[in-house]
Amino acid sequence: MELEDLKGIIRDVPDFPSKGIMFRDLTTLIKNGEALKVMSRGLAELYRDRGVTKVVGIESRGFIGGSILAYELGAGFVPARKPGKLPSVTIKKSYAKEYGVDTIELHSDAINENDVVVLHDDLLATGGTMKACYELVKSMNPKKIYINFVVELDALHGRDNLPSDVEITSLLRYE
Repeated sequence: MELEDLKGIIRDVPDFPSKGIMFRDLTTLIKNGEALKVMSRGLAELYRDRGVTKVVGIESRGFIGGSILAYELGAGFVPARKPGKLPSVTIKKSYAKEYGVDTIELHSDAINENDVVVLHDDLLATGGTMKACYELVKSMNPKKIYINFVVELDALHGRDNLPSDVEITSLLRYE
């Protein structure tokens, strides 16, 4: 199985969560052992020799690929969570979504100036959540930040909302 074969395993769910949306359901990919292995290897190969020390996974689906990536790289895993979910001192960033305002939090001691960080989420749509996570991590002054997704929906132009000076990678892209 090759990376492009993963598209045939990802389930398309029309009109979810609302009419006119084609939802790309990655649960069908991660429940398939061979597909999960191909995804994991693909993610790791992108960053294997880049000195990554931390992977930040965005709640909740970003925890899956982010944890795998951190494990494969021998890096630490940092969860980016919704408010009130982390048990210690946090920093937070609020951001606009198509249906209101949301907030993301990190532990205040999760990243330091010696870290090389990959921000990971399962899917890039409009980029709002990742942009907020990037700004939060950037405020912690790491050495380097990369941004990564399993799937990118090109038609929504989410990359346009992310910083142009950061390397952004996606394993799979949909027009």
